[in-house]
Amino acid sequence: METLLTKTDYALQKLMDFAPILLVSILTLIIGFWVANKVGSLIRKALKSRGVDSTIVPFLSSMLVVLIKVLVVISVAERFGVKTASFIALLGGAGLAIGLAMQGSLQHFASGVMILIFKPYKVGDLVDLKGTFGNVEEIQIFNTVIRTPDNKRVVIPNGIATSDVMTNLSANGKLRVDLTVAMPYEEDFDRVKSIIRGALDGVDSRLSDEPTIEIQKFAENAVLLDVRPFATDKTYWDVYYKSYKEIKKALGENGIRVTYPVELQKTWA
Repeated sequence: METLLTKTDYALQKLMDFAPILLVSILTLIIGFWVANKVGSLIRKALKSRGVDSTIVPFLSSMLVVLIKVLVVISVAERFGVKTASFIALLGGAGLAIGLAMQGSLQHFASGVMILIFKPYKVGDLVDLKGTFGNVEEIQIFNTVIRTPDNKRVVIPNGIATSDVMTNLSANGKLRVDLTVAMPYEEDFDRVKSIIRGALDGVDSRLSDEPTIEIQKFAENAVLLDVRPFATDKTYWDVYYKSYKEIKKALGENGIRVTYPVELQKTWA
């Protein structure tokens, strides 16, 4: 019985001796991780204020945060008597094992580096990645964040984004807006073309490039015209909707009434 009490006292004494170290270590981890995130946020703001390319700002700040957190973990490990060299060797072995288990993530990381080097797209560009259409909001270590026109936030792994055809609609500085306008068969094409051209002059957000207005094909109830004004990636949808609005208004003011398909007439009758 006396031996048991002695062992219990010894265990309690060891626990009391170990408790401050454990408490300090936990506080170090909490404060260290908080500081890492805070430093990452400050670095991001500082880089942006200095005009650093917004494409690489999230990447650099994320790398810095990860590095600080690793240093915090090493510092805590030293408190428990783990030698730095041994701990680094342990991290290296763990890193190898994790790397083998996370080959996909490493591929996304490598793809992120390639995106930053070769810049097939950058933050703010209007892109089409694997069928996802929208503006690049952020390029992270492993992912690219897209903001779609309907305000959805889509996260695409970098490896997937670069594994197929990437369409950058902002790369050339302007976009062609594809519109289709119906013209009655009895109307003169040159007259209608002039009316449409005048209507497009009322769209102040379009670029000054001469729009294309030509016959696309002869449909059952009307002649279909291709109308092709130009816009920037920022004004694309504004030009799209305003062009249709101004064309509809101009056609009405000039007494041009487009015949509806027979099927629609029967449905509405």
